[in-house]
Amino acid sequence: MSSFFTDLALQYIDGEWRPGKGSWDIIDFNPYNGEKLASITVATTGEVDQAYRAAERAQAEWAETNAYARRAVMEKALRVVEEREAEITEAIVAELGGTHVKAGFELHLAKEFLRESVQLALRPAGQILPSPVEGKENRLYRVPVGVIGVISPFNFPFLLSLKSVAPALALGNAVVLKPHQNTPVCGGTLLAKVFEEAGLPAGLLNVVVTDIAEIGDALLEHPVPQLISFTGSDKVGRHVATVCAAQLKRTVLELGGNSALIVLDDADLDYAVDAAVFSRYVHQGQVCMAANRILVDRAVEKEFTEKFVAKVASLRVGDPADPATHIGPLINSSQADAVSRIVERTVEEGATALLHGRTDGNLVSPSVLTGIPAGSPVLHEEIFGPVALLVPFDGEDEAVRIANDTPYGLSGAVHTGSVERGVRVGQRIHTGMIHINDGTVHDEPIVPFGGEKSSGLGRLNGEATIEAFTTQKWISVQHGRSQFPF
Repeated sequence: MSSFFTDLALQYIDGEWRPGKGSWDIIDFNPYNGEKLASITVATTGEVDQAYRAAERAQAEWAETNAYARRAVMEKALRVVEEREAEITEAIVAELGGTHVKAGFELHLAKEFLRESVQLALRPAGQILPSPVEGKENRLYRVPVGVIGVISPFNFPFLLSLKSVAPALALGNAVVLKPHQNTPVCGGTLLAKVFEEAGLPAGLLNVVVTDIAEIGDALLEHPVPQLISFTGSDKVGRHVATVCAAQLKRTVLELGGNSALIVLDDADLDYAVDAAVFSRYVHQGQVCMAANRILVDRAVEKEFTEKFVAKVASLRVGDPADPATHIGPLINSSQADAVSRIVERTVEEGATALLHGRTDGNLVSPSVLTGIPAGSPVLHEEIFGPVALLVPFDGEDEAVRIANDTPYGLSGAVHTGSVERGVRVGQRIHTGMIHINDGTVHDEPIVPFGGEKSSGLGRLNGEATIEAFTTQKWISVQHGRSQFPF
């Protein structure tokens, strides 16, 4: 077992590794076999304050540090991840129940985002703008926001913490990171270790492992952070947005999804099946971009369904440490129970289970449901588990109507033999992202990532990250004397 779970089961505040001062412990379990990985005493509101104050002290000097020096830290962090890749993979498998395929996917993207952060350090540019006032020079500077609070989820914790933390630091900010309590190491203290080894000055990245039961809204309400970057459920995201709005804090919210993968009548069905199976079942379906709903034109429904069910039935469920495993455990028993209840409820409503997955501990085998009643809640909610909904349609207009009939708008895909037809359909889907002849699960470092409706606010990646994690400052210079009316 990776030494991470013994060495990093601490808080990381102002460059120091120390136990929390709370009265209870977060127990970090392996979701597959129930093995206790670590026990971490929670941070208190006092320690949240210490973390934010340390970040505030360190940030002013960091913002003045030459951008090339900040870039050098990002380069070293990338090398650390590359050198420790085998250990990090082992940790992802153990703490998340992630398969080797999933761990490879997450680490590949994490390295890509670190490479982008290397470039981001040098990207912000100022402007000189004209003025109607004679002799006036308008300088527009892009400066760091200051201190950023980052709250990350359990499904891709290393990547989704890193894609906020690394750019924020590269752009001259300081960060206080709170990982999900189910993934405190991969989503939190592991990042602290990476940046410590990369030479990041003390205080710029602080990690507090805690829970709302201990600190309430202290992470959001504290006066130091000017921006909260949150990734998680829309329910919690709404609360974050409400609290931050009352404090006049900026937010970036990456929330849930209920993506549709649309198979038109001229699609390559074998390819569409491959894309749909991956888009629904990667990481046990615990992905915000996952294709909850597979919409299939009735003209090809029978053939597609047969091939889809056959492929899903062939997926191997079991120990994520086995490289042959496709589907490992859900993150905890409450998630497994919730997914099982959704399947049972939908079948009771009249749906047909072409595959009816069984639950064994946190392992949930794949389900494929069809014949779902039009008013079923399952069509409108996010299913964070290995359950696919097959929904037939007649023609593009009905496909668009069904795809848009959800409060979410994150991702999606359209499969067709005509690229431009796919683009036309994609333009009618109310999502932040949609992919033609591909899966629904994608993230690229320079392409804006984010959703519409209940799937979030704001965008990250590339120029969108610069916009999110910096602010603009106008400094005017009057050459000569201004004329005042009195």
